[in-house]
Amino acid sequence: MMSGLREVVTSVFEASNLLEQQRQGTITRQLAAWAAILAVPTAIAGIYGMNFEHMPELKSEYGYYVVIAMIIMLCAILYYRFKKTGWLYPPLERFPFMLDRIRRN
Repeated sequence: MMSGLREVVTSVFEASNLLEQQRQGTITRQLAAWAAILAVPTAIAGIYGMNFEHMPELKSEYGYYVVIAMIIMLCAILYYRFKKTGWLYPPLERFPFMLDRIRRN
């Protein structure tokens, strides 16, 4: 009787640990995706912050706007790709109460 109860308690703890690891993995993926999206403007701003004299965009009238458009485009592409793969937001199927709220609105 005691060994059977011990096995049940052990399996409950193992299941709980697995669920917690899955949740932490989801959070880690979300943080990594947002960090990658934010790294694009940071890297480009870092390059332009070095104050080089010989950069092709500096002499152009629209160079600033081209760089801003490139940053927005790259961030949008990353956002779309990460959202498509489910890295930014958890799938709603795991959270039925959220699906109910969305369907009510």
